[in-house]
Amino acid sequence: MTWRTQLQRKGVVVSALGVTQTLAWASTYYLTAVFTDPVATDLHLSRTWFYGSVSAALLLSGLLGPLAGRIIDRHGGRDVLAATNLVFAVGLVLLSFATGPIGLMGAWLVIGIGMGFGLYEAAFATVAGLYGREARSAITGITLFAGFASTVGWPLSAALIDALGWREALLVWAALHLVLGLPLNRFLVPQSPPPVPAAVSQEGVSNAVPWTMIVLAGVFGATWFVATALAAHLPRLLEAMGATPAAAIAAGSLVGPAQVAARIGEFTLLRRAAPMISARLAASLHPIGAIILALIGAPAAIPFVLLHGAGNGMLTIARGTLPLALFGPAGYGLRTGLLAAPARVLQGGAPLLFGLVLDRGGPLAALLLTGTLTGVSLLALLLLREPPESDVGHRNR
Repeated sequence: MTWRTQLQRKGVVVSALGVTQTLAWASTYYLTAVFTDPVATDLHLSRTWFYGSVSAALLLSGLLGPLAGRIIDRHGGRDVLAATNLVFAVGLVLLSFATGPIGLMGAWLVIGIGMGFGLYEAAFATVAGLYGREARSAITGITLFAGFASTVGWPLSAALIDALGWREALLVWAALHLVLGLPLNRFLVPQSPPPVPAAVSQEGVSNAVPWTMIVLAGVFGATWFVATALAAHLPRLLEAMGATPAAAIAAGSLVGPAQVAARIGEFTLLRRAAPMISARLAASLHPIGAIILALIGAPAAIPFVLLHGAGNGMLTIARGTLPLALFGPAGYGLRTGLLAAPARVLQGGAPLLFGLVLDRGGPLAALLLTGTLTGVSLLALLLLREPPESDVGHRNR
């Protein structure tokens, strides 16, 4: 197989995973913004029930992440990802038939199982198993596709609800998993074992891994908390800083384009830079934006959103590339599952906790919270040192 053929084949795999990840995120994580009100109204439930069910799904997905990673390490990711399309479809069908809080919670728990086995960490582990230390470009490519999940998912969900009703809209999403996601994952993603044994040496487990894993888990948890909190409250925060509702919504809509633009920059300008450098740059952008917004107020809404969105977009890539750079491909799936677990737990409570700070402490207190979390994350990353490639290779042999 020539290098050109290999490149084309890799492009097919990345495109397939990018499309299926876009579908997975759009039909699960990004359902909340559009489906909460019609579902809660029709079932005569408060929004708290819906949010609580989603939080339970996120918690379950975090608990299942390490198991999913271990399975992918041992057997590859193709069949795992294909199976999650079935799980997502079942969960969405159950949600469409929900008539009360028990049905709502049960459906979201099924969706949570799919999220634990079928979101970014699983896709990253799949390409790490296929391409080893050369998986960085594949990870970036997947996030480029899935960066449009909200851009595609929100208007499509809204259009389906308007045309068909929320129950039928969920059935359409379920059908897409069966007719689009399942064939792409099953037939275009190769079944390949990881390129190196999944177990690391005892030396690697006892020395380098625990401290670095703890630091990375804290960084990913803090930055994911900020990303999730602002995804739920960004327009409110900007309005509290003095922006008009229309200006706040217009500025908030720039998060998606900023994320995608930053990922393109990572793929082109920073593709030869060490992943640690990209991660440090990404972690620095939100604190800079928070300081500017706190000092200037509403006129700085757009710069703040652009800096926050760019940092969040690059940090999504760092979640996949940093563990690969620090530890190599051996045991990658298990590691990313462990690293994602605390982040998903924090993610579930982020909208509620941030909302309380914003309501009771005001916008400056909210900015102090997010700026501090991301600033401390930056300091933590500055303390870490990416080992020479030869050291990682030795550890994984």
